[in-house]
Amino acid sequence: MRRLPNIRPHAARTAVAALSALLLGACVVGPDYRNPPAVDTGSGWTQPTNAAPAQVDFSAWWTSLRDPVLDRLVTAALSENLDLRQAQARISEARALHDRATGGYAPSVYAGGSVNQRQQSMNGPLPIGSIPGLTRNQTIYEIGFDAAWEIDLFGGTRRTVESAEASVQAAQADANDVRISVAAEVARSYLTLRGAQRELAAREASVQTLQQTVDLVRRRFDVGDAAQADIDVAYARLAAASAALPGIRARLRAAALGLGVLLGAPPERELVLLDTTAPEIALAPMPVGERADVLRRRPDVRAAERRLAASTADIGVATAELFPKLSIGAGGGFQSLDIGDLFNPASGLYSIMPLISWRVFDGGRVHAEIRASEARQQTAALAYEQVVLAVLGDAERALSNYQLGLDAVQRQSVALKAARSSYAHAQTRFNVGDIPLTDLLAEERVLRDAEDAYVRTHTATAIDLVSLFKALGGGWDTRASPPDAHDQAAVEQRPRAQHPSAQDDG
Repeated sequence: MRRLPNIRPHAARTAVAALSALLLGACVVGPDYRNPPAVDTGSGWTQPTNAAPAQVDFSAWWTSLRDPVLDRLVTAALSENLDLRQAQARISEARALHDRATGGYAPSVYAGGSVNQRQQSMNGPLPIGSIPGLTRNQTIYEIGFDAAWEIDLFGGTRRTVESAEASVQAAQADANDVRISVAAEVARSYLTLRGAQRELAAREASVQTLQQTVDLVRRRFDVGDAAQADIDVAYARLAAASAALPGIRARLRAAALGLGVLLGAPPERELVLLDTTAPEIALAPMPVGERADVLRRRPDVRAAERRLAASTADIGVATAELFPKLSIGAGGGFQSLDIGDLFNPASGLYSIMPLISWRVFDGGRVHAEIRASEARQQTAALAYEQVVLAVLGDAERALSNYQLGLDAVQRQSVALKAARSSYAHAQTRFNVGDIPLTDLLAEERVLRDAEDAYVRTHTATAIDLVSLFKALGGGWDTRASPPDAHDQAAVEQRPRAQHPSAQDDG
């Protein structure tokens, strides 16, 4: 710091006035983000469906399945799942980066003090020996501050903050997307476990029936009423049915172990579910609302749109490097050769130093960075369009799979009802001696196979229902997020655009 005795108050006022004029004439360079690119979303669902508003709470759709165990599992997962906790940590990181960007508006101030003991040359440019009172050896005491403030003349800091804000919102949307995935994975694993339990029970009953058939054929063989080939056929059926049991038990155990990990716990935590049962969930057609509503609910669409906004702001950050930078440096404090006089008014000093710097030549690096930022924005715009189309395709497939699954469940239900009726008739005929035991066991095998097919179809359709809820954006509270431009612009039926709507200011 250096003493400036010639700076007067009116000069400082003149500098402030000049600075104010510069600020008033400043502008923000780079494109202003308006809306995401318009994507043609079609005219609605591609197949007949109930477009009335859904009667379930999408933010907690699993409660509509009315299974308290599932409710407990999902609630625990949303609290302890490690993927979700990592997503929350990424939000904290994005917020910290935003705070760092916002700090660019404020000056940087450094305070310090020093004690400088020095010896000057008697033969140097300063005639130490001929100046009265000036000794060769000196101790200089100094305390003060230095401040630096870069004026955001062309909006580089503002664009940096805009980009950071959009990145925070993208991280929040990513966390909501993880929340949806976690809830869906827990429900899938749980329904797979319950379905495997029922499938195992049906297959074990079928194996028991086949074992009875083998025993009966062997007794008939012993009395000469059956051939060895009959035993081989019956045993082959028994072996084939028995061979499926280990695979079902493996799926059952894997689902329970997977639930433990999803809950952020050791995998064995939910093995206790293997010893419990639960009623079969009811499946019915579900009103899904309008197809355009999906885009408002899906957080991955919001995340892609926010990343596009961030990349648009980054163009302004790069463009600001083309223009001059104005910095204000200031310092002040006290300096004395005698520590007793350090805080004497006569020991005070200050300095004010405006500085304008301009990168006149850099080998084209700034222009290259601008082009790179524009390319990243174009990539983000295309990624947004890709996400929108993928979301619509995901929703269409999930809805189709569930509707066809309901049809399959209904048909399997009819087949099971028919098999039960046929078996009841066979029992009646067997009781009156109309048919032999082998015919009754054959009818029972048909019944067990029908039960097995029904259970597998029902389980698959229940998992399709989970996929539908996930595809529709269920699993987080959309009311907790403010509306964005994409809520309106992205769902309009307009021709595709390759660039987001933007306007240059400068």
